[in-house]
Amino acid sequence: MSDHANGDDQTRDISTWETAEPHDWLGHKLQCHGCRHEELHRDGRCRRGRVCVRDARARRIERFFKENPSGANDYLDHPYFEVRTLAVRFASVFRLSALIDDPDAEVRAGVALRLPVARIEVLAADPDRRVRIAVASRLSGNALMKMLDDEDWFVRLIVVRRLSASCLLGAVHDPEPDVRRWVARGIDPRYLAMLAADPEPTVRQIVATRAQDGLLLQLAGDPDIRVRFTSIERLPYPTLVTLHDDDEKIIRDLVARRLAEEGQNSSSGGEDHGIGA
Repeated sequence: MSDHANGDDQTRDISTWETAEPHDWLGHKLQCHGCRHEELHRDGRCRRGRVCVRDARARRIERFFKENPSGANDYLDHPYFEVRTLAVRFASVFRLSALIDDPDAEVRAGVALRLPVARIEVLAADPDRRVRIAVASRLSGNALMKMLDDEDWFVRLIVVRRLSASCLLGAVHDPEPDVRRWVARGIDPRYLAMLAADPEPTVRQIVATRAQDGLLLQLAGDPDIRVRFTSIERLPYPTLVTLHDDDEKIIRDLVARRLAEEGQNSSSGGEDHGIGA
């Protein structure tokens, strides 16, 4: 009963939100009479309280630009940042350079997502992380690699997720574990050893999912049980016999299971060979 009541309350809240008396961004009640878009209102492309560029609510402003995208250019210098932010999404790309120094970060981020890549490198040093995240999602090559030095870990994460395997060396000592985890997943296998002694066990565990030969055997002796377990799951049979005395029962059980499975496979292989002979 209470769940239904809560649902009804939420429905009423949404309905109230959509039908509330509309106000502009300065708090004044909106009137259609005398508005420059009266003609659009008559055509149904501007509706008070629903589709209106003068409304304070971003959703209503966005609906206006969706209905009237050609009018976005006229609102790139509007004093309300929500209007500029949304206008950037619909305006001509040739008009956006003027907003590269806009005082609002959301506007600059929108510009970074639409201007040609060659024009947005300057925003890689923007003081707001939202803008730099937008830039990192679009740059490539040396310009993108320069952002490995960004002060914000999430910006650096975006960078490493977009760099090629051969370009990740510069991030193996990143101070943020999330960044190094991604590096461990994507770096050229030749350089995995650089992360085998990483202070974060989950980074070493990812290395263990990709390591081969001697590096894999090295990780089978790691102090962290997760790393050892992941390594031993992948080790070739001949090396397993040296690992049966691990301190952890779960590891000893894993070694025993793998040895038993290998013994069964060898026995089956021998029988098949005999039949074939």
